[in-house]
Amino acid sequence: MASEAEWLRVANRQLSSRHLVRRVGRVMRVIGHILEVAGPKASLGELCALSGEENQTLGEVLGFREGRLYVVPLGPLPEVSPGAPVLFLEEQFRIRCGPGLVGRVLDGLGNPIDDRGPLSGPLSWRPVNAPAIPPLRRGRIDARYETGVRAIDGLLTIGRGQRLGLFAGSGVGKSTLLSMMARGGGADVNVIALVGERGREVREFLEDDLGEEGMQQSVVVVSTSDEPAYVRSKAAFVATAIAEYFRDQGMHVALFMDSLTRFAMAEREVGLAMGEPPSSRGYTPSVFAKLPVLLERAGPGSVGAITAIYTVLIEGDDVNDPVADAVRGILDGHVVLSRGLANRGQFPAIDVLQSLSRLFPSIASEAHQRAARRVREWLARYAEIEDLLRIGAYRPGADPDADEAIRRMPDIIAFLRQSKQETVAFEQAMDQLFDLVGDAS
Repeated sequence: MASEAEWLRVANRQLSSRHLVRRVGRVMRVIGHILEVAGPKASLGELCALSGEENQTLGEVLGFREGRLYVVPLGPLPEVSPGAPVLFLEEQFRIRCGPGLVGRVLDGLGNPIDDRGPLSGPLSWRPVNAPAIPPLRRGRIDARYETGVRAIDGLLTIGRGQRLGLFAGSGVGKSTLLSMMARGGGADVNVIALVGERGREVREFLEDDLGEEGMQQSVVVVSTSDEPAYVRSKAAFVATAIAEYFRDQGMHVALFMDSLTRFAMAEREVGLAMGEPPSSRGYTPSVFAKLPVLLERAGPGSVGAITAIYTVLIEGDDVNDPVADAVRGILDGHVVLSRGLANRGQFPAIDVLQSLSRLFPSIASEAHQRAARRVREWLARYAEIEDLLRIGAYRPGADPDADEAIRRMPDIIAFLRQSKQETVAFEQAMDQLFDLVGDAS
């Protein structure tokens, strides 16, 4: 994208020119981080320059009511005073995309923040708020996406172009699992969005979890928790627009977003500032309208595909959290991480019985499906008698199926466990799955 400084230079040239018609409004009042502006007509999403006492920043038209425009700053709120000028630029928010993005770290507005200078190579403009591909122009999902994570590839195989959610409470290993899939996945390029992330953890994720190898094929978009809500929300759309650029070049793109819940929280904050009434658990109706707008942009295109993995923070480990419930109905599958498994030291803490890949039946072979179904049966049978085992009330020999599940559990747990540095090829995962099941499938 043209940097904020470039946009502001455009605004200053317009302000100093006598030969251009200038569309200028005035700040009437400030509501939280929202500016109410009186002035000319403007379209939704139009950029403007907000002039404070000492500096300027970009803003975007978010809505209007009774002849007044609502403008949200794309950065720190300037020290505006009543009547401060607002210059409308007649431009929509766009970013610059090109091969030079790979290996770079960008902020929530698409500007590089990795101290490696400006973006290089050929760049083309792309709108951030683009529509999703029409349904009949989408390709079919008929090829698998290899994640390098044995439990997912073996029991929850996902397709190239599928959209998957990672559901978990805080501290259960969502970000670590995300980084494992980014390093071990089979995509041509990764686009990773850290939305509302703690500032302390960004560098740790880049250096420890993603590593130099993962960074070489990734574009990382970062918007930390201390940034304005609208910038955090915008980061999700910027990352999606970047993924769409590479998809349209015929590439297979893996889009990782951590987290979708913080995106929803940012949208809630903006909606409340605009005066929307809160509905489910304080979330505004616009949050649930924005989620499909964002999520439907991922998926297969006519020439490339975006396989999207979104983390969803479950408040209080409640899988029926309103955001989690809404997202689960939009996505093509979900992987649930269990705090109980994490407390036992099983990582990744994937609860196979609560997880589902909707495309598994269409992309896995019959033998693969039978083996995965057999492991699920053992896990389900063991879950039924686990409480009896703990109190010593189970009598061996009473139920042959339960005895078989108990005997198989150590091998199943070993299959599900995987260190974060380990990458397992799909063929190797299949060999281990068939060895685990043996003749029982």
